[in-house]
Amino acid sequence: MTVRLDKFISSALAVTRSEAHTLIRRGYVTLDGKAERDIGKKIDPEKNEVVCKNEKLTFSQFHYYMLNKPDGYICSTEDMRDPTIMELLPDNVKHHKVFPVGRLDKDTFGLVILTDNGELSHFLLSPKRHVEKEYYLETDIGMEPSDVEALKKGVDIGETKLTLPAVLNITDDPRCAYITICEGKFHQIKRMMQALGKKVVYLERVRFDNIPLDRSLERGEVRPLTEEEINSLLKNMA
Repeated sequence: MTVRLDKFISSALAVTRSEAHTLIRRGYVTLDGKAERDIGKKIDPEKNEVVCKNEKLTFSQFHYYMLNKPDGYICSTEDMRDPTIMELLPDNVKHHKVFPVGRLDKDTFGLVILTDNGELSHFLLSPKRHVEKEYYLETDIGMEPSDVEALKKGVDIGETKLTLPAVLNITDDPRCAYITICEGKFHQIKRMMQALGKKVVYLERVRFDNIPLDRSLERGEVRPLTEEEINSLLKNMA
């Protein structure tokens, strides 16, 4: 794969294409040890060494991040009425034009994966893939073993079919539990618990596929996914 030098610089440093042009034309960029001022120079990111201001750069075609979503934000790239999670992202992350993989409700906390890899996002969200999402929830009244069994069989939330089997693990406090689902219908967990006579008063996503929420992230903070985390998502497409 080859890529233009200005695109390489823009991606690696999270700067605009015009800022990349300035860095190149002013001689701050070297290609394989020699100054390179041709902004359209085609390079191979795996073979050529690119350095800017003594910093060796690496190129990523796509970008992947984890956000610990607070409540009060819409899980979308834009909204006319409410603040969106995009307002929580630093400029260098926004630069890559990432978007959320799926959505969390405005009042739901926790793990959101963001990427600019549209193919991966589509793959992970496909109803045929049954990608697991795990949540911690609290209800207004205690949950019971009968709720565990009901969710295993699927419950009626007003759709044409019952929900797919879900796994409910009740904690020592019967009002607190972890639930794993493999679909993503609108307000699904709230509707599932409502069908069982309970009201969800707190909901937090703690895992998406094999990636757990990084508990070192404060609410509203974002970090790049590790190489291991990225590979765990990409392996699904192999």
